[in-house]
Amino acid sequence: MTYEEIVAYAKKKMADVDVTEYKGNLAVQVNIKGEGEGAFYVELNDSTVAVEPYEYYDRDAVLIATADVFNALVDGKKDAVAAYLAGELA
Repeated sequence: MTYEEIVAYAKKKMADVDVTEYKGNLAVQVNIKGEGEGAFYVELNDSTVAVEPYEYYDRDAVLIATADVFNALVDGKKDAVAAYLAGELA
């Protein structure tokens, strides 16, 4: 996948997430390594979610993974703790 395809896929998947009861702000930068390498962010902000193809310097956390691992996490096919313990997620 290209970087643009990864960001578009993340936007599509996050659009389906119900965050209507979330209050507050949480910004996570996602760094894709390998094929499709690049950075984008996912931000939850008072019942809304945004995915944008930019680095987020005032972020709360950074996730580092390949596109395959990130997509498997987003699809619910991979557990984040298991991916972290296997060295696939940092």
